[in-house]
Amino acid sequence: MMSSVSFRFYEELNDFLPPRRRKRDFTIPFRPSNSIKDMIESVGVPHTEVDLILVNGESVDFSYIVCPGDRISVYPVFEAFDISGLNHLRPEPLRRTRFVLDTHLGKLARYLRLLGFDTLYNNDYTDAELAEIAAKGDKRILLTRDHGLLKRKMVSHGYFVREDKPEKQVKEVLSRFDLRNAVRPFRRCTQCNGLIRPADKQQVLEHVPERVAEKLDVFTRCDTCSRVYWKGSHYDHMVKIIDGLLRDIE
Repeated sequence: MMSSVSFRFYEELNDFLPPRRRKRDFTIPFRPSNSIKDMIESVGVPHTEVDLILVNGESVDFSYIVCPGDRISVYPVFEAFDISGLNHLRPEPLRRTRFVLDTHLGKLARYLRLLGFDTLYNNDYTDAELAEIAAKGDKRILLTRDHGLLKRKMVSHGYFVREDKPEKQVKEVLSRFDLRNAVRPFRRCTQCNGLIRPADKQQVLEHVPERVAEKLDVFTRCDTCSRVYWKGSHYDHMVKIIDGLLRDIE
């Protein structure tokens, strides 16, 4: 007779489970030499979403080898509860919040840039490239709608975006990473992610409509793609979009 282990997942980790397994104990067959990380991901929960694992009441890390009859409780990232004395599985928060987004989140990328966040996006990125970008030197938080992408071992900071609509996705990300006070609108180019800096009017005249140049003296320019920005009707429209994105976020 095959042995089994008992699992219980808490709070938003249930988003990854089929309805019959949500918010309740369930058992799965035990396989010798399986790490607890492998077993958690085998039921659909990416390791980047997990912050605490208790086995028979004791905290363990991802390398723990599952034993027959284990009772396993799996918890998401804690916002208020102090678990400093336990095996805190999530890496230390990144000193600077930078993102890289998968190919399905293009509009979210533009919104995050509009709000001033360093956000890499390219609709040609492969899964391997996304994982590598997230893991390399300037470490970025990988935002994705792909469960499998977050299961890649090299990804240490990642988040599965639950919402479908870009406007709601922005609110979700800002709330999840407590970024409301870090918003700095019009700091990044929405097209390429470059920094926007003040520009001398005489140096940008050839890129500005004549009617605009006659009325305005203040311009900014992306230091990467050289796109020129000014406070016209489009700017007013962007301000309204930003107000909507930040509404109801504490």
